[in-house]
Amino acid sequence: MSETLLQLRDLKVYFPVVTRFFSRVKGYVKAVDSVSFEVRKGETLGLVGESGSGKTTLGQSIVCLIKPFSGEIVFKDTNLLERSGRELRPLRRNLQMVFQDPYGSLNPRMTIASMLGEAMKIRGLRTRREVRERIRELLHMVGLPQDAATRYPHEFSGGQRQRLSIARALSVNPEFIVLDEPVSALDVSMQAQILNLLKNLQAQLGLTYLFIAHDLSVVKHMSTRVAVMYLGRIVEIMGDEEIDRDPRHPYTISLISSIPKLDDEEKTERFILEGDIPSPVNIPSGCRFRTRCYRTMEECGRMDPDLYDLGGGHRVACLHYRR
Repeated sequence: MSETLLQLRDLKVYFPVVTRFFSRVKGYVKAVDSVSFEVRKGETLGLVGESGSGKTTLGQSIVCLIKPFSGEIVFKDTNLLERSGRELRPLRRNLQMVFQDPYGSLNPRMTIASMLGEAMKIRGLRTRREVRERIRELLHMVGLPQDAATRYPHEFSGGQRQRLSIARALSVNPEFIVLDEPVSALDVSMQAQILNLLKNLQAQLGLTYLFIAHDLSVVKHMSTRVAVMYLGRIVEIMGDEEIDRDPRHPYTISLISSIPKLDDEEKTERFILEGDIPSPVNIPSGCRFRTRCYRTMEECGRMDPDLYDLGGGHRVACLHYRR
């Protein structure tokens, strides 16, 4: 088994709700609530869930764009939350993020060469020759022509911009990359190209990914293991093969049943999610999924289940599997 590269321990990301008068804190938006999991070196951990489940907030906290309320983010035996800004600087080079909107994350006033060169100066490449050679190498790695270096972000298509975002993330030689919905804004044919590019880069460079998406079929294609997130909590973690073969949590089963199937013989009983995801300000008591669950029972209103170990790395937060 591969070594653990990143580990989250009871991570919480809360945002205060402040009153208009006297600026008093009257509550918290619990975007990420007591999340714990590990990511092994060289793997892709898929993180799936509906919009509003806290996936992006979790990813941004890992790369230190958002400061958590409490908990631990341990990267290579170092707790990032115990380090100052100066101490974090060399560690953050190993933690990069590719955002959902490539155009919004690229500076429209800078050429691609300037943008990539800026990151390389931080890495320590000082001479112009070193920078030019590295830019040429990066553009080749992501499948873009060399003349792309002199152009601006608005001159590229959506798929090309996402390739540029990937090149920028790679420019500092990271070990771990958070991919936040990297293909959701692209058409189907371009999605396939970007996903294949990410897989090839992972094999070539030994990268480790946290792949965030709401599309479970895309997550299955990319991931070694899958974590399912609902309203700030991880409700199930399993291997990629268990998604179709042995999902246990009612939320996971509902997500799988919502995937369209072309073959009538493959159609099975569908479990449709009713209503919207509750507000993270007013989380239901007990199991937070019970208000939409087709298997809810009286005890679910009193207990918020932990992740129960089912063996083989499969864990599920459901009272039906409590031992």
